[in-house]
Amino acid sequence: MNDIEGTVLPGFERVAEAFAATTAGDGGSALSIRVSGETVVDLWHGHASADPGRPWTATTPAVIFSGTKGLVAILVARLVESGALDLDAPVAQYWPEFADAGKAAITVRQLMAHRAGLAALRDDIDLAGALDWTTITGLLAAERPLWEPGSAYGYHALTYGWLVGEVIRRVTGTPIGRRFHDEIAGPLSADAWIGIPADREPEVARLLRGPSMDAPPPGGFPSLDPEHARWMGRAMTLGAAFPADLVVPGAGFDDPRVHKAEVPGAGGIGTAHALATIWSATVHTTDGIRLIGDEVAHDMTRVQSEGEPVWWLPGPYPRWGTGFMISSERRPFLTPDSFGHDGAGGQVTFADPTHRVGFAYVTNRMELHSDDRGDSIVRALGDVLIAG
Repeated sequence: MNDIEGTVLPGFERVAEAFAATTAGDGGSALSIRVSGETVVDLWHGHASADPGRPWTATTPAVIFSGTKGLVAILVARLVESGALDLDAPVAQYWPEFADAGKAAITVRQLMAHRAGLAALRDDIDLAGALDWTTITGLLAAERPLWEPGSAYGYHALTYGWLVGEVIRRVTGTPIGRRFHDEIAGPLSADAWIGIPADREPEVARLLRGPSMDAPPPGGFPSLDPEHARWMGRAMTLGAAFPADLVVPGAGFDDPRVHKAEVPGAGGIGTAHALATIWSATVHTTDGIRLIGDEVAHDMTRVQSEGEPVWWLPGPYPRWGTGFMISSERRPFLTPDSFGHDGAGGQVTFADPTHRVGFAYVTNRMELHSDDRGDSIVRALGDVLIAG
């Protein structure tokens, strides 16, 4: 199978074949799946950079973009389970400054379901400001919502991480990167970070452009309201902090400064095996660890946001619970009970309680549309576990 390495348990060959079918082209990728805590698929292929002398290995970590939001939601779930956080309490109960500019009634659940009206800042901020926790959370606390909170949803592409991360920090007294390590990655011995240590940075896969990044989507580009397009752009860039283009070598989410910082909306980094392990531990005791219980998981995976967003885009649309992405036509996971989060460029991470699955597919070949790589692997897994 091309240059694919790793292991596949008997019975999961169909999944390995689906992974092999995704490996044409530049770059590399990795797939890890655990079922009932057991690793049944652990595969990787290709190159971790444009340098053909740098192969992808079992320990290659990759930027997971919005997959990071799912990890943040796991942290929140643990606080809810411990009784330290009430999802339906006002954010300002934990973060008093957040009450400014008409935000006193916004709840933690609304914040996590992209319903707070804080998907972008009105004023530009540069990269230094975005990477300084006190600066960015202070600006968000002072910001007036862009729409009436709770009335509609709009994807908080970057701001979600700082908003929810600050709630976590106020409740625990611990920065989110350290909290993630102490509560999740450390106990599971998982190579995943929100803010990667400097000594691991050289191992991070570098982002590469896939063919769809330079080609129009089938049917052409949708006709967007200019004002909606402007705000969606600001949600991704913060005006001047991040490039509008997903892949700029050495910039944006290929920038070591971003990797090192705590950018919990999109800056998480991990190996496929580490991420599959984490998601497995949300639904089944894995390596001796169970991260969250069924009751909290059920509550946080009830639909909170779906359908047409406040800034129009053509469907089909994703669906969110409280922080967790749940299965939809736009992002089909294994079953309707699955929960997790995808990420820009092709990343797919989730858990499935029905079949006790932890799943992670990561890649550095970034695609924007017509990207069926992750979906095709999930379908193959369904053929094995559901269809037989």
